[in-house]
Amino acid sequence: MSFSIGIVGLPNVGKSSLFQILTKKQVDTSNYPFATIDPNVGVVAVPDTRLEVLTKMEKSAKTIPTTIEFVDIAGLVKDAHKGEGLGNQFLANIREVDAIAEVVRAFDDPNVIHVSGKIDPRSDVSTIDIELAMADLATVGKRLEAMRSAAKAGLSHQQETELKLIELVHQHLADGQPARSLNFNHDEQLLLRSFNLLTIKPLLYVLNVSENQVASIAAEAYGLPPDRTVVIAIKVEQELLSLPPTEAADYLHELGLRSSGLDRLIHASYQALNLVTFLTTGPDETRAWTVPAGTAAPQAAGVIHTDFTKHFIRAEVISYQDLVTAGSWEAAKTTGKLRIEGKEYEIKDGDVVYFRVAV
Repeated sequence: MSFSIGIVGLPNVGKSSLFQILTKKQVDTSNYPFATIDPNVGVVAVPDTRLEVLTKMEKSAKTIPTTIEFVDIAGLVKDAHKGEGLGNQFLANIREVDAIAEVVRAFDDPNVIHVSGKIDPRSDVSTIDIELAMADLATVGKRLEAMRSAAKAGLSHQQETELKLIELVHQHLADGQPARSLNFNHDEQLLLRSFNLLTIKPLLYVLNVSENQVASIAAEAYGLPPDRTVVIAIKVEQELLSLPPTEAADYLHELGLRSSGLDRLIHASYQALNLVTFLTTGPDETRAWTVPAGTAAPQAAGVIHTDFTKHFIRAEVISYQDLVTAGSWEAAKTTGKLRIEGKEYEIKDGDVVYFRVAV
């Protein structure tokens, strides 16, 4: 199961530099079946210290992290929705990803010219917001026109429901608001899925700042939501990758940072997609797996092997912390911390699971 984040931004904001840094942390995709990686896609490991602990506990031969894909999407310019620059390519590529990471430039460098001639993060964000909204407005507008034409001959109850939804979304977009700011029920989400709207995708901001800003600048200073913004100094990240781990940790400490910007970006991307990690462990391997929050045990088992969903019997589950406290799988059984869960159980982040399936 693969999840992808599209990296977007105006020219000269650090978008491609960020992608190049991410791909230096790319994992060996041979452990991931059916992984065909295009030149503009980087498969990056999600940092998870729990894997190291379980690997040592179980003396696992291999440790395999879960991953997330980052896609370097063609640069955007004003009027991309009209085909300016690489606009059509930009919009087509962004429809294929699960979420968007928008790189916003806040650093000043006279050697790197800004496309609009000045550093203005708010204006940059507005430009991209407008381009995505205008593209969605055109998509929804075509469907709305077709539905209104069909209404002259009469609509079924389901079609009337769809028409009302389309009118609501169209007006919302026309008012300059992204589709993600509306609350849709399950049926409405299914109806809208075929539209593949750009502004309904989860959106993160990557605020690219200078080295002396990285520990002190606040997202709010540029009108960005702090819960969806990762402040990162791409030049710092480039330096960190060239240092041994201990020196990199010291450098982060000197800057007043607890973790690298890349690690924070990867975790924020994971959260934006509403994903959870469950773990499997044993002598052969300790491994992390990704599923959307709310995934039932049989479907989670199917991530390991598609046949496991059909042949699911039960799941033996323990929380990571309880397993570490117990010291071993067998000890967890004797202390009563290991639970038997059935088909209705929803996998939680940090669950360590052993699936029982019919042979």
